[in-house]
Amino acid sequence: MTEFDDIRPYNDDEVPAVIARLIDDSEFIDLLVGHKFPLLGKLCPWLMRPLMRRELRKLTLDMGTVNDLQKYMSQALGAVLDATTDGYSFEGLENLTEDKAALYLSNHRDIALDPALVCQGLLEAGRDSVRIAIGDNLLSKPFAADLMRVNRSFIVKRSATARREKLEALKQLSRYIRHSINQDDVSIWIAQAEGRAKRGCDRTETALLKMLALSKGEGQNFAAATGDLNLIPVSISYEYDPCDADKARAHYLALQGTTYVKEEFEDLGTIQKGLLGYKGRVHVCFGKPVGDRFETADDLAAEIDRQIYSHYRLFPTNIIAWQMQGNTDGLEALKRRWPDEDWSQAHSSFQSHIGNIPANHRQIVIEAYAAPVDNQLACYSK
Repeated sequence: MTEFDDIRPYNDDEVPAVIARLIDDSEFIDLLVGHKFPLLGKLCPWLMRPLMRRELRKLTLDMGTVNDLQKYMSQALGAVLDATTDGYSFEGLENLTEDKAALYLSNHRDIALDPALVCQGLLEAGRDSVRIAIGDNLLSKPFAADLMRVNRSFIVKRSATARREKLEALKQLSRYIRHSINQDDVSIWIAQAEGRAKRGCDRTETALLKMLALSKGEGQNFAAATGDLNLIPVSISYEYDPCDADKARAHYLALQGTTYVKEEFEDLGTIQKGLLGYKGRVHVCFGKPVGDRFETADDLAAEIDRQIYSHYRLFPTNIIAWQMQGNTDGLEALKRRWPDEDWSQAHSSFQSHIGNIPANHRQIVIEAYAAPVDNQLACYSK
């Protein structure tokens, strides 16, 4: 029993029992049947459940460790990306030190795909994978918790509400991240802010950075405490966001003063949509370690944001959305970044995409695609 048992990922010796629990979980099996055999799952679920369990047992027969699962997930993700993108690329891996684990802190657009892409880039470069921070709001079902924790995810206790309970949860999280990097020598991925950026505005929460320093050593200041973690910003860019309409709807309701209540399994549905939906081109850029130069959370957040903004790949969708807002200064320079692009076709495709979104929500989606352009231009002008 350790102080991290309630939040850490599962260890190798726990994998067989977790797989057995998942195969035995009727709710999980029904979810898989509904996805893979939607019609038969409704007509004769009694027949499809044993077939799905048999398929899972065969699939997991040789999966005895976390690395076995990671290898399978990496292969599966590669196939998904090949089918749902027009190409994906990685940049900046040469900035990473090979002899030290790191804290990869990225912008956040997709629940599962963001950390999966970071892992994919590292694995394709012959590096080790990461442990992934995930909020307990995504783990309402036992099978969801098992799925996440067996795939190297650790839990962020966002449901804590009492002041003392919340502080203790933050301290435990801070200690676990530091322990993983400095004692276990295993890297961590965490998003720059709680929740996905629904309006395309990537901002690093200073509260997150202050949390990282809660586990600082005796006599350490903020700069030294965060410098110990080898923090590396990562910028993730999607040409098309499969969940953009859903994000716009949630934001529109918030603007109307309506409290948005998620349906059961909605987060799992969002994960599925993000993974399987069309994304156009995708780019991941690993930045440079920020070091121990920043003495305040505000200064460190500004540097993380600078790297994420400047490394963000502005796709034609971003540039077109920015133009649709009436911007013209610098437009031709932005278009020259894509000299081989058929801009007429790009405009037509984006307009068609926007046309499928409810009229009241369209401007929100356009602003979300345009925001990275504003952020990058503002970054370059400083």
